[in-house]
Amino acid sequence: MSPVSRRAVLAGVAATAATTVAAGSPAAAHASSPAAAHTRKPKPTIVLVHGAFADGAGWSDVITRLTHDGYTVLAPANPLRGVASDAAYIADFLATIEGPIVLVGHSYGGFVITNAATGNPNVKALVYIAAFAPDLDESVGGLTAKFPGSLLDPATSIDFRPWGEGHYDGYVKKDVFRTVFAGDLPRSATDVLWATQRPADAATLQDHSAEPAWKTIPSYFLVAREDNLIPPALQRFMARRAGAHTVEVKASHVALISQPRAVADLIRKASR
Repeated sequence: MSPVSRRAVLAGVAATAATTVAAGSPAAAHASSPAAAHTRKPKPTIVLVHGAFADGAGWSDVITRLTHDGYTVLAPANPLRGVASDAAYIADFLATIEGPIVLVGHSYGGFVITNAATGNPNVKALVYIAAFAPDLDESVGGLTAKFPGSLLDPATSIDFRPWGEGHYDGYVKKDVFRTVFAGDLPRSATDVLWATQRPADAATLQDHSAEPAWKTIPSYFLVAREDNLIPPALQRFMARRAGAHTVEVKASHVALISQPRAVADLIRKASR
């Protein structure tokens, strides 16, 4: 008698008639079969990378939705010191994770994940949320100049504060922060975001990208139609170029905060 048959006999002896009938149904047999359990794909770890002028707290509502669905979600701090060093930091972080990964970037975080995922076979999908998806040798400044519409003018919208020798951090000025960054949030919320913003080294504006991971990894893109930082036309251009599955939402640059359901839905799609 085979092992499967022996288990069936023992179950029939131990169970009531009603339980035996239920267990013998096609649906129950399929759900309990070793083959079905073996082919069930493990949920990937979701890694969320924030951009400049923000931190991991911006992902809070997205994290709540994904963890409720059983995903392991991590939102490491992006150093915001420069493309090469930021990407290396996130790449080292990814190397500590076993199993499949869905890597998500917002804003400048998209620039970082484009470089950090290269060479990591565990990264199964890249998700760009109102983000930069650069090609080889492109920069944040160069990409932004391709299309009109960005209201973040470094000459008038950013306060530069020195740190170390020859380095400057950029902070979005308070009088333009809500308009540029988060026009669909209450002013009380944007006042907090402005006060707690994490600056980026000015070098991130002109640092160039290495070979992009989206050329070999499936990509997904959420376009924020009311983004005043990364023009929607630029977002669409980058999404088409990457061959990304694309959705659009009515949102400011911080779609991860104002449209967490749409963001979580796209991440779920990328994880399947």
